[in-house]
Amino acid sequence: MDTVAIACFDGFDELDAIGPYEVFENAARFGASWDVTLRSARESDIVTASHGLRIEPDGPLADVAPDLLVVAGGGWNDRSEAGVWTETERGDLPDAVAAAHDRGATVAGVCTGGMVLSRAGLLDGRPAVTHGGAIEDLRATDATVVDARVVDDDDVLTCGGVTSGLDLAVHLVEREWGADVAAAVCEEMEYEPRGDIFRGDSA
Repeated sequence: MDTVAIACFDGFDELDAIGPYEVFENAARFGASWDVTLRSARESDIVTASHGLRIEPDGPLADVAPDLLVVAGGGWNDRSEAGVWTETERGDLPDAVAAAHDRGATVAGVCTGGMVLSRAGLLDGRPAVTHGGAIEDLRATDATVVDARVVDDDDVLTCGGVTSGLDLAVHLVEREWGADVAAAVCEEMEYEPRGDIFRGDSA
């Protein structure tokens, strides 16, 4: 994996995106040779997150073809006017996620970002998890809901709510760049991953 894009949109949860971003950037310091960017779901100079953080994205998602695409969550459980619920209803982001996967990208959904993956058709018949508040919505899809903090089904990954994104990111670092790099990242961040990782048949 040479390129990583983290998809952001108005109403995304800050930690869903910034947590993995910091994990990946630290991994690059310790030997992972990848380029990590924050990408807006559509053309936008500023994206405002769910708790008011404003970021300047590195550009729109449409401008890149990443090897790894991470989709943040936020705004699903309360059907917020800005967030995952609105993005899935609009349809542009699920379409972009499906297209990235069709091009060969590994796609990861953090928290309710997994519902974007579901709407994109990537979780049909596959094991998956999401934020506890959206589990019943995920059960109503064709995904197979499992009890795990992180679900790795090879080219499609999901995780539980918010802080689970850190565990997913550390897992991806270890999977792609080895245990030594992942351990160095955890030591730098003073973070200890927790919970189970469920590996699907495709992993």
